[in-house]
Amino acid sequence: MIQNIASLSCVQVFMQSRSEIRESFKFLILASAVTLVLWFIPFAELLTYPFRIFVTYIHETGHAIAAFATFTGVASMNIDWNGNGQVMTTSGNILISSAGYLGSLVYGSGLLLLLRQARHARTVAIATASAMLIAPIIFGGTTTTWIFGIILGGGLMALAVKAAPRMVHFFMSFLAVQCLLNAFYDLRTLMFLSAFSPGTHTDAQNMSAHTGGFLPAVFWAVAWTIISLVILAYTLKVYYRSIKQRAESGVTPAKALIDEPMHKTADPWG
Repeated sequence: MIQNIASLSCVQVFMQSRSEIRESFKFLILASAVTLVLWFIPFAELLTYPFRIFVTYIHETGHAIAAFATFTGVASMNIDWNGNGQVMTTSGNILISSAGYLGSLVYGSGLLLLLRQARHARTVAIATASAMLIAPIIFGGTTTTWIFGIILGGGLMALAVKAAPRMVHFFMSFLAVQCLLNAFYDLRTLMFLSAFSPGTHTDAQNMSAHTGGFLPAVFWAVAWTIISLVILAYTLKVYYRSIKQRAESGVTPAKALIDEPMHKTADPWG
């Protein structure tokens, strides 16, 4: 009897996990479809503006965290109304300059993988909202940075606490897609500026300065893009494997339960 109950619990866990993976995949496809539709809607950038600011916020927070991790002082984290950002540090290094674009990709990819299980959606949303609210307090910033932190962080926190689980799951899936797409859009812009407007101050220019100009800004723009593509490819590979494994393994526990004699007991007192 005890073994039967254990087997039944195992089936329930597997089925729940399979259901979560399947629903997560549906939300990912839906979020991607919504994003694609928005590309063809006039003035849709007004609708996606908050997500654009969100990605910039993640980008600049990546710089600030890298500076903090390398024991470099952060004077301020600044984000303006146009979606541009800048982190002022007491000194610079390769890790700080790379943490913006790559940090956005890592966050988006990590979010995608965590959302394979719906149970993580609310926790991730609360953690992200908390970080957005705390970042201006730790790193300082302009008035607009505080405004964005309060509005975006507070709005996300309210969604995480008040909204239905499926709504939180879908919204965070959409946020992951937006984060990844905007990160690649920014990298495309960076490559253009590095190649045709070398006088423009960018993270790639900072990297070139760190190497004494030996490696030009366009090299770093291309290198970050390649690394980002590798990160995304690996993320999608892991995501696909999880779907495939759940589909293949979901039959085994159920079959084992059916084949097991129901009168079998674990001990004389079962």
